Amino acid sequence: MRRLFAHRDARTYLAGQSLSVIGDSALWLAMGIWVKILTGSNSAAGLTFFAFTCGVMLAPVSGMIVDRVRRRPLLIAANLVTAAGVCALLLVHGRGQVWLIYLVMFGYGATNSLISSAQTALLTQLVPGDLLGDANSVLQMSSQGLRVLSPLLGAGLLAWVGAQPVILLDAGTFVVAAATVVALQLREPRPDRAAPGRGGWRAEFTEGIRHVVRTPALRRPMVACLIAVSAFGLFETVPFAVVSQGLHRSPEFLGVLVSLQGIGALAGGVLAGPVLRRTSERVLIAGGLAACAAAALLLITALLPVVGLASAGLGLCIVWINVGAVTLIQRRTPPQLIGRVDAALEFAIVVPQAASIALGAALIAAVNYRILLLAMAAVIGFSAVYLATRREPDDRNAASALQQADSMPRESAGTF
Repeated sequence: MRRLFAHRDARTYLAGQSLSVIGDSALWLAMGIWVKILTGSNSAAGLTFFAFTCGVMLAPVSGMIVDRVRRRPLLIAANLVTAAGVCALLLVHGRGQVWLIYLVMFGYGATNSLISSAQTALLTQLVPGDLLGDANSVLQMSSQGLRVLSPLLGAGLLAWVGAQPVILLDAGTFVVAAATVVALQLREPRPDRAAPGRGGWRAEFTEGIRHVVRTPALRRPMVACLIAVSAFGLFETVPFAVVSQGLHRSPEFLGVLVSLQGIGALAGGVLAGPVLRRTSERVLIAGGLAACAAAALLLITALLPVVGLASAGLGLCIVWINVGAVTLIQRRTPPQLIGRVDAALEFAIVVPQAASIALGAALIAAVNYRILLLAMAAVIGFSAVYLATRREPDDRNAASALQQADSMPRESAGTF
């Protein structure tokens, strides 16, 4: 981490993006609550998150854009456009303008996908190859750790003084994020504007997923993640039953478990870089999946300390899986494909995760939550074993990755 923050550009960019997370998380929960206040409908409030998810579904298009233009000006424009879109929420004054909230949240999801893919690609030029894992760890620590407090900040401001401060806070953080990208000293090369290969735009559109399929080092971890995410969505509903039926506490106690999850995420971010340097991305992902399966088993107990440990374990596993997956993409994908590969992974995960969330909401009313936890542990545990027991011929640890990075030309790297 000291080496990472010694780089001016890395320090500047990571600070700006960490601040942006505060606004993102504050707005996310506040908009659902606001729609509930305006309409009195739980279904209408739930459509807020559905609109965001629909926007994320445009990820494949975002990936194509990221790979066809310079990532730095794209990030500046995307952050400023999102800030302007968020400010449109200031026009909402009653139930009749709820449609505008849905529209803004749809755009929010689309630009979120665009910024995520552009960021994944830009980091490969912003930091040395051996520090990519540390940079991704910092972003995950801010994303998962700050979300413990920032949703409460958004909900608190909404209840105290209304929606306007939450909207302005989020818009302001996007402006700051854009400003930090402007401040970078990175000399970004021109993108490869060569015409798409045979197949035209369809081939270009699907090249990201085709690269994953034909690259063994990427294919097996991504299959393992897809298997796991088919059960992971149940964590959105099962914890309510853990709190009420297992711990016999009020629903508000879930906030304590979420806070413990944030602590686990911070610990996971600190440990992810050292573990990655000593092993490989595949091992980090497999370790995260194994921790997730263990956490599901521990949640079956009715012992508060054990459930608390499981909650912290969930935070750690999310960070390890995300850091391992993103770093793997960055190190095993040609620069001109990173946007499409990252977007393809995001799209492939969002669909089964959304389905598993819906399935969990339906099953929790008819099936004992302990049975669901056992099923989740079995599916996620299988994905960990599937990944850990299959070593690919080109699997490499951090030391060999560093040697390869040092042997590559650095003309595209940033000036710090």
